Amino acid sequence: MARRAGGGGRTPAAWAVAAALLLAAAAAGPAAAEAISGPRLDYVLHCMGCHLEDGGGAPESVPTLEGFGRFLQIPDGRAYLVRVPGSAHAPLDDAALAALLNWMLVRFDPTRARAPEFRPYEAAEVTRYRAVPLADADAERRRLLRVLDGDPSGDR
Repeated sequence: MARRAGGGGRTPAAWAVAAALLLAAAAAGPAAAEAISGPRLDYVLHCMGCHLEDGGGAPESVPTLEGFGRFLQIPDGRAYLVRVPGSAHAPLDDAALAALLNWMLVRFDPTRARAPEFRPYEAAEVTRYRAVPLADADAERRRLLRVLDGDPSGDR
């Protein structure tokens, strides 16, 4: 799977966790290695440093991932999940980012990810959304939450 160049802001803790996972997988065999590669490993390397292993984030600075699939209910929300800086600037190609977002939705919002109307992200969609930079992620999040809560002031 192609990756973008660069280290991508990985923390020493993320590297240590990734190394431990890879060593454990190597010792356990091919099935275990497959279980921690791909989106799960990408989460460890590119998301877990801020969002934590359980997706809990940090109050007042990093949003929780619990229930974050609610953003998929509106088109701007779907784009937002790709356009937030952590996603948009992750050193992953568009297919890998789509797979990571889909994995995260299943992991942290399984009810929405299993709903009949759930539509997984695809690489072409990620490409389109990444092409439009997000100027202020916090303001956009607040606006989208107002829309999701039925507040007309959230509409542009």
